[in-house]
Amino acid sequence: PMGSERTEMRKRQMSATQDTPGAAQAQLSTGNRGSNACCFCWCCCCSCSCLTVRNQDEERARTTSHELQAEGIPNCEESPAPTLEEVNAWAQSFDKLMLTPAGRNAFREFLRTEFSEENMLFWMACEELKQESNKSVIEEKARLIYEDYISILSPKEVSLDSRVREVINRNMLEPSQHTFDDAQLQIYTLMHRDSYPRFMNSAIYKDLLRSLSEKPIEA
Repeated sequence: PMGSERTEMRKRQMSATQDTPGAAQAQLSTGNRGSNACCFCWCCCCSCSCLTVRNQDEERARTTSHELQAEGIPNCEESPAPTLEEVNAWAQSFDKLMLTPAGRNAFREFLRTEFSEENMLFWMACEELKQESNKSVIEEKARLIYEDYISILSPKEVSLDSRVREVINRNMLEPSQHTFDDAQLQIYTLMHRDSYPRFMNSAIYKDLLRSLSEKPIEA
């Protein structure tokens, strides 16, 4: 009977018409939420628990990213702006450059452009260790220095020969202020012979020297 077939067709058409807006809305909602959306939640209201959790996760990710960026660029030493006389003295010897905080800061800036700032950071950490007298503090700082700059698993590992590494491993059995003395000297020598000549010819040093030379002398 034709009547029953037409009735059945109308039911199917009505059903499809009713289902289409819901399906379209679901697809739109899914596209807006992205691949992290909850499969059981199709609403886009602000009270949706899925969106709330995702927003909290995104905020934590952003916070963590900022913290990692801040940790990746350690603060420079506090120091007054260098004078022209000081900057000229840096060209006389590497020792004079390393004696002043302003010199170390400028050299660190240059090392960062060569992706070797860890050499200066390691040297400074060793200098700080030498100032300690408390045994527990010495042990903790020595452990951190080892993990940050000696361990082959560290992204900030400095370049040391096998002899110096063996000395460090023996010294770490009983850490002291002088646990890394041999390694510190080797890195100091490396910076002196390898990086210092390039720093003296770098734009960082020349621009600083020029800016101080052009600065009017105060009465």
